[in-house]
Amino acid sequence: MKFVFYNMYFPSKNLPIANYLDATYLKTPSQANISSADTKKQIIALAEEANTYNYKLVMVRPLYITLLKRTLKKSVLIGTVIDFPEGKAPVNQKLKEAKKAIDLGANELDFVVNYSAFKNGNIDLIKEEVTKGTAICLKNNKVVKWIIEVAALSNEEIIVISRLIKQIVLDNFGEKNTKNVFVKSSTGFYKTKTNKPNGATIENMRLIVENAKPLKIKAAGGIKNYETAQKFISFGVDRIGTSSAKEIVTKKENKNLNNLEY
Repeated sequence: MKFVFYNMYFPSKNLPIANYLDATYLKTPSQANISSADTKKQIIALAEEANTYNYKLVMVRPLYITLLKRTLKKSVLIGTVIDFPEGKAPVNQKLKEAKKAIDLGANELDFVVNYSAFKNGNIDLIKEEVTKGTAICLKNNKVVKWIIEVAALSNEEIIVISRLIKQIVLDNFGEKNTKNVFVKSSTGFYKTKTNKPNGATIENMRLIVENAKPLKIKAAGGIKNYETAQKFISFGVDRIGTSSAKEIVTKKENKNLNNLEY
């Protein structure tokens, strides 16, 4: 497949790498096998790290938005996830979660698309949740990101859903609002049956860039070093979601790298 990219879609190459980073902590205490108190300590430590390295944003579950508001400096944005990680909740529940997150002070909301419904052909449901979820965010001057969960999709499905989200946004909100709407690759929590990469790869991110622009693009899942982050940025990715932000910004190799094909 031949990919054609347009310079107008490329993010600025002159920005510091930290300006692309959504530093992420999304494990529950049980997933991390630590206490709730220790989870809060982890998030405070991440916020302090973000203050030091000037990350674009810190991404946490909604429960910890208030904690971030107390610890982050104002120049670092607060992000949270909606209907995470499976995306199967009814649209009204997604909207309730979004409203609560907005009221708590989140700047950016990453919704999980109901990718199971999409795979089953329920396009009307996808249109409804993307339209209504985007509307509540734009109405409140928030950025919205739509997680399509690439590891659950074929290449053809990645193309179709990327184009679908783009068309929904253009039809309902116009090109002027595309700067505040992202298509995002992954939750990082999807379990593949054959141990294949469950996050961003060069192949799937190129498919999203080619088919979702002029929407913004966020690569997430398995990005653990500076070189990989730069590869994604070089062909049009606008934001990097990572739990290894410090390694990326300090250009240190992460010893826990996954065996991902980049």
